[in-house]
Amino acid sequence: MSSIFSGTALRLSVFGQSHSEAIGMTLDGLPAGIPVDPEELQGFLNRRAPGQNDWSTPRREEDRPEFLCGLKDGRTCGAPLTAVIRNHNTRGKDYEQLRILPRPGHADYTAQVKYGGFQDYQGGGHFSGRLTAPLCVAGGIVLQMLKRQGITVRARVLRIADVEDESAFASSVAEKQFPTVSDEAGLRMRKAISDARREGDSVGGIVECVIRGVPAGIGEPMFDGVENRIAQLMFAVPAVKGIEFGAGFAAAGMRGSENNDEFCLSDGQIRTRSNHAGGILGGITDGEEIVFRTAFKPTPSISRPQRSVNLETMREETLAITGRHDPCIVPRAVPVVEAAAAIALSDLILGGKKAWN
Repeated sequence: MSSIFSGTALRLSVFGQSHSEAIGMTLDGLPAGIPVDPEELQGFLNRRAPGQNDWSTPRREEDRPEFLCGLKDGRTCGAPLTAVIRNHNTRGKDYEQLRILPRPGHADYTAQVKYGGFQDYQGGGHFSGRLTAPLCVAGGIVLQMLKRQGITVRARVLRIADVEDESAFASSVAEKQFPTVSDEAGLRMRKAISDARREGDSVGGIVECVIRGVPAGIGEPMFDGVENRIAQLMFAVPAVKGIEFGAGFAAAGMRGSENNDEFCLSDGQIRTRSNHAGGILGGITDGEEIVFRTAFKPTPSISRPQRSVNLETMREETLAITGRHDPCIVPRAVPVVEAAAAIALSDLILGGKKAWN
């Protein structure tokens, strides 16, 4: 099933549509007895929630999860954990023309071909970035579980348009209004977003994620490698177009003597002198930081006129998109990247063959 992630230990189902009564998730495979802090979870969800600033969509949703089962007295009880988030601030009339006039860059046309016109086209339906809210519910819970084991998953905006946050990523930016290390770079990124919005356009960017505290030996070779599993979850996030680990594509321009991470001893532990591998060798963690970067395309919904094809008349027409849309989804995608990475890593840890305490 396309909306179900079946890992080694965890099984995650995401359901609902952008303008349906509710969206939600069911997460199965969590051990019993894991404490869930609802305030910490809500704080994590608020980082992704829409309608909070001038660089996101004006659609406002509380994104407050209601747990239907799987929790008892604030802890997981071993049963599948299900939560729903009610949709309130919907405006279906904004999308009426999309029934016959697909938006360039969106899944409107492919959904029409796949589902024969029976798909929910309002707000993108099940293809909408709105579905990252329940993904963050699942991710927010496993992030709490990982943190208790000394593992942190932290992401930041590395680039928007041609503006890059060149500062070293040493600590969390979760408490910042705009998730960059350099506030000056963040201001320039916000200007790039504002300029694009004023021109009826949008911009994309890159989110960098660093995972610390993962012991060596997690993951499997071939199809169940750490890169494989993280990439699978990451490409479930709408607008993701690419991912690289460690040096990534830059490694193609290096010599082996440059790219290889030499081993050394540090306080009696085997470490590496560099981390071009991004903390992963042969699909298995080597004990260093897991580092990867994810590329997000510009938001396809823009107010600038675009050419499309009327599916009823089969004639070309000009489409002017209305409604409420992010001129750049990258800042709100930062916690989504953390959530997806945490789910992938938790599944590998819980289902791994290596003993882990």
